Amino acid sequence: MKALTWQATRNVKVEEVPDPRILEPTDAIIRVTSTAICGSDLHLYGVLGPFLHQGDVLGHETMGVVVEVGSEVRKIGVGDRVVIPFVIACGECYQCRRGFTTQCERTRTPGQDSGASLYGYTELYGSVPGGQAEYLRVRLADANAMRIGTDLPDERYLFLSDILPTAWQGVQYADVPDGGSLVVVGLGPVGQLAARVGRHLGYDVIGIDLVPERRAMADRHGITTLDLTDDLRERVLDLTDGRGPHGVVDAVGMEAHGNPVAAFAQQSAGLFPDPVAKKLVKTVGVDRLAAMMSAFDLVQRGGTVSLSGVYGGVADALPMLNLFDKQISIRMGQCNVQRWIPDLWPLVEDPTDPLGVTDLVTHRAPLDDAPRLYKTFRDKADGCIKVVLHPDAA
Repeated sequence: MKALTWQATRNVKVEEVPDPRILEPTDAIIRVTSTAICGSDLHLYGVLGPFLHQGDVLGHETMGVVVEVGSEVRKIGVGDRVVIPFVIACGECYQCRRGFTTQCERTRTPGQDSGASLYGYTELYGSVPGGQAEYLRVRLADANAMRIGTDLPDERYLFLSDILPTAWQGVQYADVPDGGSLVVVGLGPVGQLAARVGRHLGYDVIGIDLVPERRAMADRHGITTLDLTDDLRERVLDLTDGRGPHGVVDAVGMEAHGNPVAAFAQQSAGLFPDPVAKKLVKTVGVDRLAAMMSAFDLVQRGGTVSLSGVYGGVADALPMLNLFDKQISIRMGQCNVQRWIPDLWPLVEDPTDPLGVTDLVTHRAPLDDAPRLYKTFRDKADGCIKVVLHPDAA
């Protein structure tokens, strides 16, 4: 089959790889009909190369049609349309029962002090082949493949695999009171959806981004938007009764603009042999913290900062004096996708599309165009906000 594979830092290509097979009786195989490029994929493209291997199949936002099931699969069958959470969870262990499917005790990677296995996301999370491919082996299919019972188009459901639950969790973690105020830093795909979720829940929402096309998209959904200007804090205070918002969602993460020293450190790690680079990342790795620092600066005293953007540093310097003085709460983590699906499924199927999931994709293309579109997405070029690939396209 064709699949999008990692070759080296900023180098991915579509090539022929072996078709996936049923290896466990709980497996299923799907023919991929839609798969998206996620902002988290850009971390693999540019920063996390030491934990990848040449030929690794990328992608973790996937849906398709079941073509084969293992002998113990009961909840789905051949011909079913399904959407696949990026988190592989058993649904039965202590952590899954608590709703923390990203901490699944059954799928954690031996030898790595990491959470549950993830599709297409480095040896830290199991080196599981991803879904930017013609076919995908779905692990623990009864617990993870979510069957679709309508003929609504793929784009109504695809984002349930990751970015919509991630946005929902980010807003929930921001702990905004009824009728309160929310700032979303970064209006990429997750930020767009987080802002819409906040507005749907009745909050006053401000979205911040330096890219005009991203602000324009948020404007369409009734979000107040601001550019990254020198007087940003004063403008936010003016819009939030002089106190700042109750909650802030950082939807950017480790590769925020700014901090050239941290940017250099991230890029330099990839120049060392992998064993050395891994040690560096795990012991002295740093993130570019501009978005997080903005969130700490903007949130009101006693407020909450929710980190939805991925961070991977272990030596990041945080402003503990200010955090303590302002009594800021911080929540974070990979999205527990399965936990939030019952809340989101009715909204996705609502004919009014209250979260605007059909107004997010800016680029649709066959799988062969993936290498070009990774670069377009990374460079924020051509108005690119969200890319969906169709491996079954001619």
